[in-house]
Amino acid sequence: MACARVPLDEQQVTEGPKGRERTLPALHPERKEDRCFLPYRPPPENGSPAQVEEFLEHAQFISEDLEWLLALPHDKFWCQVVFDESLQKCLDSYLRNAPRGTDSASLSSSPAVAEMQRSLHRSVFMVFLRMATHKESKDNFITPAVFGEIIYDNFLFDIPKILDLCVLFGRGNSQLLHKMIENIFNQQPGYYGDLNETVPSVIQVFDMVLEKCGLQSEETGANEPLKLNTHTRRTTMTMTEEDLADLVLYLCDTCTTIYSFLDIFPEACSTFHQHGFLNRLSSFYEAAVPDLEKAVMKRNFDKCLQEDLWRRVCHSRRRMVEITHLLLQHTCLQPVLEGSEHTASFVEDFLQTFTAFLQEKRFLADYDEQFPVADDISLLQQAFPHLDDTRTSYLLQAVESAWDSTGKKRPATASAANQSSESGSKAGWDTAPAQMEAAGGGAPMGEERRGAEAMMDIPRKGANGAVCTVSTGELESLLCHIRDLLPDLGEGFLIACLEEYGYDGELVINNILEDKLAPELNKLDRSMPRQVKEVPPSVISSRSNVFDDDEFDVFNRDQVDMSRVWKGRRQGESVREMLNDKRHVDEQRERYQSYQTVVDEVPIAPDQPGNQGGAYAFDDYDDEYDDTYDINQVGANDLDEDDEMLNRRPFTTPQVLRMGRKGQEEEDEGEEEEEQQEDAVRRDQFVQDPAVLRERAEARRLAMQSRRGYRPPPQSNVAGGPKGRGQTQETVLDRRRKEMNKSRGANHNRRAMADRKRNKGMIPS
Repeated sequence: MACARVPLDEQQVTEGPKGRERTLPALHPERKEDRCFLPYRPPPENGSPAQVEEFLEHAQFISEDLEWLLALPHDKFWCQVVFDESLQKCLDSYLRNAPRGTDSASLSSSPAVAEMQRSLHRSVFMVFLRMATHKESKDNFITPAVFGEIIYDNFLFDIPKILDLCVLFGRGNSQLLHKMIENIFNQQPGYYGDLNETVPSVIQVFDMVLEKCGLQSEETGANEPLKLNTHTRRTTMTMTEEDLADLVLYLCDTCTTIYSFLDIFPEACSTFHQHGFLNRLSSFYEAAVPDLEKAVMKRNFDKCLQEDLWRRVCHSRRRMVEITHLLLQHTCLQPVLEGSEHTASFVEDFLQTFTAFLQEKRFLADYDEQFPVADDISLLQQAFPHLDDTRTSYLLQAVESAWDSTGKKRPATASAANQSSESGSKAGWDTAPAQMEAAGGGAPMGEERRGAEAMMDIPRKGANGAVCTVSTGELESLLCHIRDLLPDLGEGFLIACLEEYGYDGELVINNILEDKLAPELNKLDRSMPRQVKEVPPSVISSRSNVFDDDEFDVFNRDQVDMSRVWKGRRQGESVREMLNDKRHVDEQRERYQSYQTVVDEVPIAPDQPGNQGGAYAFDDYDDEYDDTYDINQVGANDLDEDDEMLNRRPFTTPQVLRMGRKGQEEEDEGEEEEEQQEDAVRRDQFVQDPAVLRERAEARRLAMQSRRGYRPPPQSNVAGGPKGRGQTQETVLDRRRKEMNKSRGANHNRRAMADRKRNKGMIPS
């Protein structure tokens, strides 16, 4: 019997018949039971009754063996787990072949198959849970260090198995699974090294997907030229349907697995972040996702297969964005919110990561749609007041630019849309039975699939509903291409189809041939011509100019007298004749002479009425004439000359104010006299005496200081009297003041001034 309170790795067990007893360690290969565990096979999809019966019988054997294993005592259980290879093959086969949440296999069609799958799912989870526990009770336990060596050396757990455990049993068991994985990593730190080596392999998966799609990144040799004998590279549009389906399934499974692992075990986020996983993931998203969407949407698949592939592509997109959010949350945001010592470094890491995302427009817009960047920046501003507003505003403007470049319409409240989408994605798991959560079983496959379907809609427009704009030349090229294949369609109808499907010519042709146009397009006349646009009038015809309709208006006149147009001097003319030609002066003379003649008496003919024998008729007085102001000389005293208009009466000080300012006026008069004398001296002397100029400047400075109330500093008597005879109190104070303030000037602060010059580049370093 095993000794109490002794770890299993130190226990000794005595077995055998009497007289032939032998003592063996509690963990020994001879103590395991001979039992063959069958490998797991997945349930058939819409199989015949015979296949369903075969699956049920096979799964029943596995379930009974696992129940027997779980019923073994502590020492027997570990002997069977460590030394039975068939058991490990059975568990590995289940982790590889068990249906994932995104698989299209429907277990609800056969209740017996669904029930058997749930039972088997629970048993496998309980076996792994017991394998990850080094202490079951006070009497049954293993030394932690030895436990770590056992599970690591015998490959009971490794990184691929842990990833599969997360994706299979994570839903409904996240807390229990987190404790389980945390205990494995704590007891055996070597798994952190394995995880560190696994991340580059995950990155290679993305490179492989790009290579299969015909898209090569910089790391996979995009800059290498292709050889002449190289075959045409396969793309998503030219590969077979089976290869494309496998590629989409592989990508979906990879993204789902990584997300489940990081969600359940956030401690691994730092390892992924150290390898630059975020930058690699964003570039992969920008290159591969639009290409896969285009291939799935444009190629002629079976309708059910096409819908399934489209759901998987959308699911992969969502998981990649959520992986990015998890990494940023646990490596940048969470330490800042918790008040870490290196808050500034985490904030800088966050800003640099998003700066690297700016060139990935599609990825940045999709990330902002699910997890608004403005919310993360707002959290950082609250937790870190010294955040650079210039960088944050630049990032927010770049996010807006990403939305505009992708052509997607931003939702009114991104956070609300995010919450609604998250609730929709979790709707399928809320209905899972409570016993599945406690026992380790995930939600039914059909329920999770409905939850995935709830958050993914099949688009009806090209490029995932993106709105594209094309130039006039590109539009004409598209119309010409479509009309070459479908000449009976009108250009107006084709333009409406192109606008509806994002100016994707191939999608328009495909939908027209397969009769899958939108209802609003089916209502249009297919021979509808293009609408004639009104041509606006030309700028020349609508202009207004002062030279309109003159003899040289070439825009309105077809014939212009070219004899009146010449360049330079006209031929046949001399300069003297042109200058002596005064005809224009004579014409103007007659005009201005009429203004010089003022006639008060108008001559009239003798036979006209009113002529009383005189030759002139005088103007009679008009009674209605107003002669009130005739005696006044209006304007006679106005200032008419230029000098008089600019002159103003000099300012005169009032008599009342002159008494108080008598001394100041005298002083001003004295200053004016001095200035006049100085002006006279300046006029008399060519070069004045510099000493006199300095005396005058000093006198002016002292006068200005006295007017402003400036007091010169008192003279200091630092020298004092002869040594040995004592000093006055003023001398002692002056010396003390000099000692205290001597560092402000002179040569005492030469080090500080030298540093200042060096910082400004004045002294070479």
